[in-house]
Amino acid sequence: MGNIFNRQSNDLPPKILLGIVVLGFLFVMGISYYFTPKYSRVGYMPTQPIPFDHSLHADQLGLDCRFCHSYVEKSGFSNIPTTQTCMNCHRQIKMDSPKLAPLRESWETGKPIKWVRIHQLPDYVYFDHSAHVNRGISCVSCHGKVNQMQKVYHDQPLSMSWCLDCHRNPEYFVRPPDKVFDLDWKPENEGETQRLLGKKLVKEMGIHPPENCDACHR
Repeated sequence: MGNIFNRQSNDLPPKILLGIVVLGFLFVMGISYYFTPKYSRVGYMPTQPIPFDHSLHADQLGLDCRFCHSYVEKSGFSNIPTTQTCMNCHRQIKMDSPKLAPLRESWETGKPIKWVRIHQLPDYVYFDHSAHVNRGISCVSCHGKVNQMQKVYHDQPLSMSWCLDCHRNPEYFVRPPDKVFDLDWKPENEGETQRLLGKKLVKEMGIHPPENCDACHR
């Protein structure tokens, strides 16, 4: 009686075993990647080429967010400061600091500083900074108390459900437009909650955040 399986069948068990091992390895690598702060983002705190202390500049020195992020009210993107912006001060202040060596090199060579991006949405997500800050959404709502951070980190998840929470209940986040960049602001009137003030502002400014898919996915 002839063999039911040919000799090549003897290679199947080790191939199957190898396939299981490879798939198991890819599964473990995928899980380990997708559950790291770099993917989930919250808590992500990369080392920057220059240790810029936001708590010093924004809190102690009182620099307005717009001094460095000058396009945030006009553009969909919030720009990072140029070397020229930094040198406006540091041509006179701490000119010889070793920490500012990359800044001086950028100034001399004309090459931009390679800052590490912290807040990054997927390519398929559309977000307009100007539309939000001009409707009373403060930097704090998305970026946290940056004015208290020596080293900036990713504070909020920026997930779809997180965004929809704000779009569905804007009264919990909207503040007077002139207080958007005051990161320590709270409602002044005693007993007046954010929700009550927010509902009033939402009505006065005609705020109707969209919840349809193409509002953010274009």
